[in-house]
Amino acid sequence: MPRTLIVGFGRAGHGLHWSVLRRLRGMERCAGLFSSEPPVVYDCDPHTAQLTDPTVIAVPDLERAREILDPDDTIVHLCTPPTHRLGPLTELAGLGFKRILVEKPLVATVAELPAIDELRRSHDLKLMVVAHWLQSALTRRLRTLVQGGELGTLQSVFIAQRKPRIARTLATQGHPTAFDVELPHSVGVVLSLAGDAVTAGAELHDMRVKNTVVPEMGAARLLLDHHGGVRTEIFSDLASPIRERVIQLGFSRGWAVGHYPVSENDDYAHLDTSVDGLVPEPVFRDDSLARFLVHAYEEFTSDADLEPDFLLNARVTTVLAEAKERARLARLDAEIEADVRPQAVPHAL
Repeated sequence: MPRTLIVGFGRAGHGLHWSVLRRLRGMERCAGLFSSEPPVVYDCDPHTAQLTDPTVIAVPDLERAREILDPDDTIVHLCTPPTHRLGPLTELAGLGFKRILVEKPLVATVAELPAIDELRRSHDLKLMVVAHWLQSALTRRLRTLVQGGELGTLQSVFIAQRKPRIARTLATQGHPTAFDVELPHSVGVVLSLAGDAVTAGAELHDMRVKNTVVPEMGAARLLLDHHGGVRTEIFSDLASPIRERVIQLGFSRGWAVGHYPVSENDDYAHLDTSVDGLVPEPVFRDDSLARFLVHAYEEFTSDADLEPDFLLNARVTTVLAEAKERARLARLDAEIEADVRPQAVPHAL
């Protein structure tokens, strides 16, 4: 059974990964998959409060982690912010760690993607990106609807992801834009459901709280034209007063509307369709991160081919990079147009 190393022990590393892993390790159905030894954890900030958790072994650097762990028998959870991925990934590879689970998105800028791909190939790394919406019970049911044809052919997808993230955005700078927070989940889902796509439009808005402006962290909108003819719209609002993760699929003979769980406090999903009885269980458990971590450890320990996973998540990165560039150009064009627009001249009395 592989040991666990968690790099980055803040919200994602401690609050999500370790919280779910600790629960899974106590389940009989997961016996033999997870080591009973405490995970080794490292955070570049030695003052990170979660490092005092008595259930883990905190180390001052990755060299010390290497002294404790056998890289060939370790699965790494890389939970640093997307703006700090290449450095720790390079260090981990240099220390011999090969099986690495990377928190989404893979990278913050597409410019780092070739370097990560080269690192992956030169060190024979087995990389997986945390894309638990792809393992979600709701996504699986939607995929069955698309492939089954009971509602006809898929024509459109609309996803809205609304969540109040104001306090965290004001306190941290781990995500550079609103495209990097929620959209990596949904872009991966729509690419898996409707195939590859080109960017047809994008918007990016600032977060404004009193006199504070956080550039490009308020809301984001993305339009995709899939090669098979499907049109997708994804909207994310990080300053919303409500929580919602809804997906609507439009088919040639009907529709389906699903709601992903909005937090780890309630892991139930909902699915409704225009055909009565097509969904026998409209409300169901959907602990997607737990399902994904089980899937990831099974893939790592069976030495599965992870190339398709990497290519899909690399494509998610390029799609989001194209969206950011398109949104910024659109904002620049709007600002230029506003500057050159003739000012109204008041009529003389």
